Amino acid sequence: MPAAALKIAGNASFAADLMVRSLRGRFIVLLALLTAAAASAGALMYGLFLQSATAQAGQAAAEIGRACDSIESAFRSFTADLGGRGENANGEPSSRDLTTVVETALRNLGGVEGGIFRGGAQSLAYAFPTYQGSGPKTDLPAAETPRIREANRTALAEGRPVVNRFDASTQILLIAACPLPGPLPQLTAWAMTRVYTFAGRGYWLLMAGLGVLFMSTLAAAALLTRLTLLWSRHVGHIEATLKTHDVAELPALPMTGERELDRIVTALNEAGRNLALARQTADRLARQVAAGERLAAIGRVAAGLAHEIRNPIAAMRLKAENAVAGDTARKDQALVAIVRQVDRLDALVRRLLSVTGRDKPKKATVKLAPFLQACAAAHDELARAKEVTLQWRSEVERAEFDPERMRSALDNLVLNAIHAAPRRSTVLIAAARAGDALTLSVHDEGEGPAADIRDSLFEPFVTGRADGVGLGLSIVREAAAAHGGEARLSESPSGTTFEIVLPCPAS
Repeated sequence: MPAAALKIAGNASFAADLMVRSLRGRFIVLLALLTAAAASAGALMYGLFLQSATAQAGQAAAEIGRACDSIESAFRSFTADLGGRGENANGEPSSRDLTTVVETALRNLGGVEGGIFRGGAQSLAYAFPTYQGSGPKTDLPAAETPRIREANRTALAEGRPVVNRFDASTQILLIAACPLPGPLPQLTAWAMTRVYTFAGRGYWLLMAGLGVLFMSTLAAAALLTRLTLLWSRHVGHIEATLKTHDVAELPALPMTGERELDRIVTALNEAGRNLALARQTADRLARQVAAGERLAAIGRVAAGLAHEIRNPIAAMRLKAENAVAGDTARKDQALVAIVRQVDRLDALVRRLLSVTGRDKPKKATVKLAPFLQACAAAHDELARAKEVTLQWRSEVERAEFDPERMRSALDNLVLNAIHAAPRRSTVLIAAARAGDALTLSVHDEGEGPAADIRDSLFEPFVTGRADGVGLGLSIVREAAAAHGGEARLSESPSGTTFEIVLPCPAS
């Protein structure tokens, strides 16, 4: 074989292999097969249309029956005024007049010819107004004349319309005849049409179309079935691998041999590698951020502690210097002041431990009405001094939490509310349930914290009061978090509301 022919054959083989292995190529093959099937189906439908001789014959029989009726109707109209028309010497209508009657009756019936007979033997009129030839057809068809006479004789003898059918290899001949009532005796009208069947050639065309349709459909079904099974198996393997592995730890998926599917597999493998690298980078950055946040928190705590401890130490230094230079009475006063500053430092350390403590809460079932009443009573004296009214309300009978830690958290909220509330206003301590959550809230009618510290209210040493330490809300947050809940500043139409939201499933 010449080299050029080998090269062409090789290229054709490569193209064929590419088409078979490519999803697009397979769909093209499927499309071609289905197009062939559709074309064959169209040919089949056309063949069936051509072969529906019985239906066409029935329709043609009905049509020539109507043609006879139309000739009869036109003849009735004609004979109703026979005296005003041109009769021959015997007083009968002329052949030309009767031909006009037939033409008028058949001019809208395509492919139908007809006429009028006397006594079943003599043709008085003939017309074929829809004849497709080069000129008008005026003579009876010689081949069909005996059959036409027979039909007219039968209609005249039986006194009723008749339709005769004659089947041939390529056509069906239909002849209808009917008596014409009126003043003229022994007249009959007739009409004739043909139905072409093409039986022999159409039969083999039909069988060939059926064969092509069957083979095309079978091949398409086989190819589609194989394609579906292969892709289902490959996609199922990929799906199982994705379900059993984390995407960032996805093992390299094997190639399937399917061109388009292998592109997806390659993309998944590349995505898995990128995700693994991204996770490693994210973990490293998260550790760095966490370390930075811890250092920043330590810095804030250290700065706050330094500021809070510096004042008592300065006061103790001043008192100690005065005591050294003074008499016994001044020394005693200095020692009392130093003890008070030591107590202040001790309270600061205890509150700091409350913020940083991570002990599990000691939960117990608490009756909320006495719990809130006791909390309000503990701050009643301070509230009266500030001319503030303390009220409490509970919509929940009991709940489960650590009463000591929650009492400490509520105490901090109530103290803040009393300090923030204007004179002759009310502070409300309330408990309510919403779904599976218990909300403990403290509402005052003050203006609330400044806008610049709202985002960091619950951080240690953040306070809006000049005399505040900034640990109260941190204690509230830690108590809520220890119970799996949260502390938040709630939006209120007026005043300020702090809430502690705790999980509290309905029993």
